[in-house]
Amino acid sequence: MVKTGSKIVVGLDIGGTKMMAASSTLDGQILHRIKHPTPKSLKRGLETIYSMIEECMGDQECLAIGAATGGPLDWKRGVVSPLHQPEWREVPLKNLMEEKFSCPFQVDVDTNVAALGEHHFGKVNSSYMLYVTFSTGVGGGLLYKGEIFHGPDGVHPEVGHQSVNYRCRYPERVVCECGAPDCWEALVSGNGIRRIYRKPPEELTDEEWEEVGYNIAQGLRNLAAIYTPEVIVLGGGLAIGAGKKLISSVESFFQRTLHIVPRPMIQLSTLGYDTVLYGALAIALKQVHGTSWSG
Repeated sequence: MVKTGSKIVVGLDIGGTKMMAASSTLDGQILHRIKHPTPKSLKRGLETIYSMIEECMGDQECLAIGAATGGPLDWKRGVVSPLHQPEWREVPLKNLMEEKFSCPFQVDVDTNVAALGEHHFGKVNSSYMLYVTFSTGVGGGLLYKGEIFHGPDGVHPEVGHQSVNYRCRYPERVVCECGAPDCWEALVSGNGIRRIYRKPPEELTDEEWEEVGYNIAQGLRNLAAIYTPEVIVLGGGLAIGAGKKLISSVESFFQRTLHIVPRPMIQLSTLGYDTVLYGALAIALKQVHGTSWSG
């Protein structure tokens, strides 16, 4: 555990198109935030990250840095290879950052980090929660007793690549980028919807949305039955855009089909596009405070 004082922490969201950084006090109050487009080259990307962190720090001492990237990555060693950043391969980000800033650094998959953000800053009052994002792709992060759940050797569970008993008027268009058949992501992600219906999600007809909503509920039912979370938080542009219509669809499906385990509460993210950034701050704060910090 890092010794505390009148110091700050920094959170970092490294996305494929944009990067965001923020500093906060040790009780989680945001002090400064900044956003930049993500450079294509690794060299310029690292330079931009260094500059953003330095701006967030100002003349204050940073006690810890938390970060999120797309997978795959090795969270224990802090080595990242985000899929949507082709020049970032086997980057020893933890070693680079700790050498540069002389403070602890931890990185994890963006959906795991988002789950922490919802728990600590979104005030989700449960230590057993599942966060699922519906955007370009579909991903999720599970908290068990308030901590990120990792598979063996730190493997990140890929909730978007479960197979579901789906409904679709164009089954020949259900093609997942991972190469496996019948993936949930191929049906309910932004990319999947565009491939199937030849239009963006916001232009779906009521009949088309009924299919998508049914398929979303099928996948969430599987996750509820397997993980038994107390709360499922839905995030990402598609979920936020659908809003209460999506929540009602899922709740109705759960009432009809989910009987063998307790039905979880379903709610939308309250942090929107800042969920991952807040989660990165939560990672940093947990490095300072340990398990005593609860947001």
